[in-house]
Amino acid sequence: MAKKVVATLKKEGEGKSFAKIIKAVKSPKTGAYTFKEEIVPLDEVQAALKN
Repeated sequence: MAKKVVATLKKEGEGKSFAKIIKAVKSPKTGAYTFKEEIVPLDEVQAALKN
C-alpha cells in the first residue's frame, strides 16, 4: 500500500517531492509503542521530525 501512495504523490515534473515519515511513539498508559505515519513535502521534513 505504501508504494502505491508514494507513487501517486510523486509525478514527474509536477509540484513538490514528498517524504513519508514514520515515528515510534510510546504510550504513557501501557508503555507500548505505536507508529505514526505522516506524508510531508521534502522542505518540511526537519520541522515535522521536531514535533
